[in-house]
Amino acid sequence: MLLKLHFHFPTRNLHLRFPPQTLPLRYQHPIPSQSNRVYPPPCLCLFNSCTMRILKRPLSFSLSNFSPQFAPLLSPRLRFASGSGGICAKRPHSLASATSPGANQLHDRYSMDENHEIGVHDSRSVDLHGSDNGRQPCIWSLSPDHGCKTEIGKQIFCNRSLNMKNIVAVGFDMDYTLAQYKPETFESLAYQGTVKKLVYDLGYPRELLNWSFNWKYMVRGLVLDKKRGNILKMDRHKYVKVAYHGFRELSKEDKVGTYGNTLVRDSFDEPDYALIDTLFSLAEAYLFAQLVDFKDCNPGKIQEGVDYARIYKDVRAAVDLCHRDGTLKQMVAKDPKRYINEDPSIVPMLEMLRDSGRATFLVTNSLWDYTNIVMNFLCRSSTVDSSNNFGWLQYFDVVITGSAKPGFFHEENRANLFEVVPETGMLLNTDNGSPMPQVGNISAKLFTEVKNHACPVFQGGNVAHLHKLLSIESSSQVLYVGDHIYGDILRSKKVLGWRTMLVVPELEKEVKLLWQSRDTRKELQFLRSERDRIEDEIHHLKWSLKFKNPDADAKQKLLSELDKFELERERVRLSHQEAQKKLHQRFHEPWGQLMKTGYQNSRFAHQVERFACLYTSQVSNLGLYSPDKYYRPSEDFMQHEFGILTSETPEL
Repeated sequence: MLLKLHFHFPTRNLHLRFPPQTLPLRYQHPIPSQSNRVYPPPCLCLFNSCTMRILKRPLSFSLSNFSPQFAPLLSPRLRFASGSGGICAKRPHSLASATSPGANQLHDRYSMDENHEIGVHDSRSVDLHGSDNGRQPCIWSLSPDHGCKTEIGKQIFCNRSLNMKNIVAVGFDMDYTLAQYKPETFESLAYQGTVKKLVYDLGYPRELLNWSFNWKYMVRGLVLDKKRGNILKMDRHKYVKVAYHGFRELSKEDKVGTYGNTLVRDSFDEPDYALIDTLFSLAEAYLFAQLVDFKDCNPGKIQEGVDYARIYKDVRAAVDLCHRDGTLKQMVAKDPKRYINEDPSIVPMLEMLRDSGRATFLVTNSLWDYTNIVMNFLCRSSTVDSSNNFGWLQYFDVVITGSAKPGFFHEENRANLFEVVPETGMLLNTDNGSPMPQVGNISAKLFTEVKNHACPVFQGGNVAHLHKLLSIESSSQVLYVGDHIYGDILRSKKVLGWRTMLVVPELEKEVKLLWQSRDTRKELQFLRSERDRIEDEIHHLKWSLKFKNPDADAKQKLLSELDKFELERERVRLSHQEAQKKLHQRFHEPWGQLMKTGYQNSRFAHQVERFACLYTSQVSNLGLYSPDKYYRPSEDFMQHEFGILTSETPEL
């Protein structure tokens, strides 16, 4: 038999034959070819393309076995180690040179052992970047059985079918997507900065400086009523189910009187309402509630004429001041570990996506200097001065900073696209991403000539520029991962038709509590059905008393039964409410489940269902699944179907 090496190129197939077995290797560029781009030497992709029969004895190769005319194609991307008993392949990290300054050259050893197929998932021979004390993060492509047992809190949930084989580019937001901030430190920092701006810049009482922030109190999906000083949680039909004025809970009568008894349904949108849909907004929502209570309890301490709507406007202005003067980001840049969670699975996840032949890109509203520091931290740079290390760029094909999302997603947005010089942060003019000749500026010319980074970095622009840079032919070929329903997910889904994945960090705790609360939920279902049964009995008895004209004895019997059922109804109602309250508080004392409001999906859950094809708790959970996975949602049920399917003895 012959050993056949099969190289697949865009325009031709080359075959080399050597005895004694068959080894097909597939060559594939991470991005479709572009006429104005120079590509590096092709890579030999061993991942997920084929299998190979292995000899009973160790097999070694030398480059001298191959015709000299093919040597440039095999080096440096593939090297055959004599006497090692295996093939060592260097991963194709980027379209640009893999030898850029500061870049970490990551290697995976593809071992060929007795009675084994090619070991792309053999953990014995994998050197993972960023592993802790030898403990390797669980990555699908590296696990011995092609997939770890996924914890329920780290699963990816599917709203709409998504075949990853149709995806050619996977994009990421940075803040709260790749970079998960610690609420106990980062949100507290944002809160304190906002309070100082209110006091020193906007004239609020100095008492505010002594206030503290409870980072656990607020949740996403709430709505602020600016005019009334109320904070609302509503279901998917926009019915208010939980409401607080400041920190005082509103009674059912107050809720119905304010938001229920109206001739025209309120839309609960801007300008009268503010939506708390990002983790960035939790601190300002908490501060707004504190100021509402402060105004109510201390008349005259907040200057006259400042109503609840003005208070919210001032809080927003203070938050914007914190972001504009760089206070928050300077503190994070000094000590990223204090404010950002480390995730050793991010780099292997990005590598797996790239090794599967997909392009990866980063689109963030943060500017280059901050982006570089955060991404170096996430990619576990060992360089002391991370501002001068750009090795993390090897994990992306395009990086766009200062994107100004959601405006970035509109092609009619005329924002210019500038190329960023990583060493200095200098912005260079481009012609839709292509370099432009620099006139009269020698330093700029030098930077365009000598830069040798793994991928280009840009600032500004719009989605049309990104599509051109990645040679995207159809918007449905792009999967974008973000944390912001409106800034990342809604616009990219509705305007472009991109496939979307929403990161919901709170989900990990939520699904674990759901699992632990299975018995309680069954009890609630039983109590609801009991209430329905008892109420039906009461209605029947009342109907009989009113329309069937019973004699005195029969009437007395009916009244006695009615009293008994009404007492039973009250008992079951109280038991039901108590069980509901306990379940509500088990998830979150003021607001309950993130994705539920009573028995209905919450407004936030409704947005997730409408606009996110996939949703999960962490971006690195993508690494727990095959990059070619076909995500399929569970079957949708309407109420008439659900009752039939769950009934053991349906009435036909």
